[in-house]
Amino acid sequence: MEKLIRTKLRMSVRVMETQIREIQKPEKSEKQIRVDLLKSTNNRHRLLPTPELHAIVRIESSLLKGAREYFDKQGFSEIVVPHMTKATGACENIATMFQIDYFGPKRYLSQTAQLYLEVLTPFLNKVWCIGPSFRAEPLADERHLTEFTLVELEFAGNFEQLLQHVENVVCSMVDCSLRESVAELTFLNADTDRLRAVRRPFQRLTYTKAVEMLSDVHVNWGDDLKSNHEKLLVSLNGNQPLFITHFPKAIKFFNMKENEENPAIVNSADLLLPSSGEAVGAAEREYRQEKLRERLQNSSMYRQLVERGGSLQDFGWYLEFYENHGIKHSGCGIGLNRITQYVLGTDDIRATTAFPMNRESIL
Repeated sequence: MEKLIRTKLRMSVRVMETQIREIQKPEKSEKQIRVDLLKSTNNRHRLLPTPELHAIVRIESSLLKGAREYFDKQGFSEIVVPHMTKATGACENIATMFQIDYFGPKRYLSQTAQLYLEVLTPFLNKVWCIGPSFRAEPLADERHLTEFTLVELEFAGNFEQLLQHVENVVCSMVDCSLRESVAELTFLNADTDRLRAVRRPFQRLTYTKAVEMLSDVHVNWGDDLKSNHEKLLVSLNGNQPLFITHFPKAIKFFNMKENEENPAIVNSADLLLPSSGEAVGAAEREYRQEKLRERLQNSSMYRQLVERGGSLQDFGWYLEFYENHGIKHSGCGIGLNRITQYVLGTDDIRATTAFPMNRESIL
């Protein structure tokens, strides 16, 4: 079995190299040249009159409509959340937060609404939001944006129910785009047959097993998976959506719940999609206050916060809430641009929205 996996791994590398050579061929139609221009962020305003950009906007709109349809049917309440926050708006890495002067003290542009959704879950049961996530990414390339859209949900439920919600909402988004934007998808040469052929339920692979499969490319247990690792895993799964589950506690957010059988891992999952890689980060949450405090103070994120002059008080309101209101709950963040990448089959995140934000594109 292990020999077969390694053979498939080498074959997938050769396939990817062939695809790269095809992309680099000089013979391109005028339309393909215009589609390729969507990958540029320099002078983005010059693309506003093009039908290719208009098609992207309509596809993005249909994906969001599909998410709203699912949440409405499932009884989720849409929440309006703050986008200027304390460190409670961080996604694992304080170093990538944009710092702002908010009447003196250090404050930040939010990367996630997770904690703000969590504290309403005990009272509203199912909540969700859509909004911007800000990351101080210095690179202007095919993988990084400084602002992107997140669809986030939290609900009173467990890890297994969470994976069902993730799968269902992603499929609702894709189905809506196939229903309402098929002309635009066809115009941009998206493979709609591939999207209709998605196998459900999505396959699952533990992080530990994934690392074993990637041993030939020097991935060790405890390493964070990189984009090229994610693409290899998806290719080995027949280019179908794939959940990677139960990551090491040390590389994940402090309030992801420890696994009861193995406290070195957490009940977490990343959904990997063809073309885009990780599109969803999800986990069951820790809700016991003392455990939350312990996990926070032992996290690398907290060390980064202290180095920048922060303290436990940045999370004071959150910890105080869990003195009396903790319940079992789970949630996730869905990257809209990564879903759009998957739908379009593009390897470049800049081609997924009208106004892709990076250091060279701000208007």
